Parts: sequence; C-alpha cells; structure tokens
Amino acid sequence: MPVYTLVIGNKNYSSWSLRPWLVLRHFEIPFTEQMIPLFEPGYDALIRAVSPSGKVPLLIDGDVRVWDSLAICEYLAERHPQLWPRDPVARAFARSVTAEMHSGFMALRMNFQCNVRRRTSREASADVQADIDRIAQLWTECRARFGQEGPYLFGAFSIADAFYAPVCFRLQTYGVQLSGPAGVYLATMLATPALQELARDAAAEPHAIAKYEVA
Repeated sequence: MPVYTLVIGNKNYSSWSLRPWLVLRHFEIPFTEQMIPLFEPGYDALIRAVSPSGKVPLLIDGDVRVWDSLAICEYLAERHPQLWPRDPVARAFARSVTAEMHSGFMALRMNFQCNVRRRTSREASADVQADIDRIAQLWTECRARFGQEGPYLFGAFSIADAFYAPVCFRLQTYGVQLSGPAGVYLATMLATPALQELARDAAAEPHAIAKYEVA
C-alpha cells in the first residue's frame, strides 16, 4: 500500500486541509503529514516550492501531485473504493452534496471563519442562516434516505462526511444548535475519533492568525 504525503496548513484554520486529512486518518490510510503554518514569514514560498497552485492541501504520491481537496479525495477513492458509498444511487447523491459543499455556502464561510479551538457566539445573518438551514436539510435528507446502516450521512463514514466536518467545527465554535436528525448527526461527527484528534492537534498549535481570531 502506498504511503502518501499530505501537505496542509494549520489544522486550526485550514478547513480545506482538514478534509483530506480526515479521510486519510479515519480510514487508516498510511500517510505522512507536512504542515506549513499559514501567514508565517516565508510561508508562501514554502507552499509554492511543492504545490503547483501555490495553495494547500497537496497530496504527493511518488511523482504525482494532486491539489484541491476534492481532487485529492477523488484520487484517493480510485485507490481506496471504500471512501464513497458502494450503492450507485447513494454514491451519486454523496458526490452531489459534497460538490455543493465544495463550491457553495459562501456566507457561512466568510462570516463564521474556521477556528477549531475557539468557543464564542455570533448572531447569524439572514444569508448565513439560509446556509445553515440548507445544510441541516441536506443532513436530514441524507440520514433519512441513506443512513440506515450507520450514524453518518450515508451510513458509513465517507468523503461526504469529511467535507462537512469543517461546518461541524464552525457550528461548535459559534455556538449554533441544531435540532432533530441534523443535531444528532452534528453530535456524532464531533464525537468521531478522527475529528477529536484533529481538534486536539488544533488546540496544541502555537500559531495564531489575527484575522481568523474571533472576539
């Protein structure tokens, strides 16, 4: 089995890095981790030295370099098919909800910045609340349609869960409560060992990025 290298940013702040890291860690796929602290002196040159896009995350597999969190996860899924649901209907739905997360929910991203270790409260604007409501709707539908065989969106943990993990941390950071199946799923995710490990690592990081810190 190959041993990958995953280049990431700070676990506390880099939601894009968080996703493939969780996939690799949850499924116990061997990998080495290279963390480049974001916005530290010289960080940009360090990233550009390894990443064609000048961004993280980046997966290195021998001579192959894969950037962008979704591209990384799809690359991994070609070698580890258990990362997506086996059923083709569930898999198509999982890819759709993952793509929606990957390209959408901009109000939530911009106003509820990723800061895994902080705890505060912030009132959601109408745009942010619309994003939260849509996410809760997706979680509820996934659980109702595909979640009979386990506690995650499609029963077993998949790439889709990893892509919504940053949302789970954001909701926790800003004290957002969800009810019903969406609330149960949120609690399940936050109790998942790989997410708890990442949260511990984020809490131990010495770096602080002022613009991502919240009052």
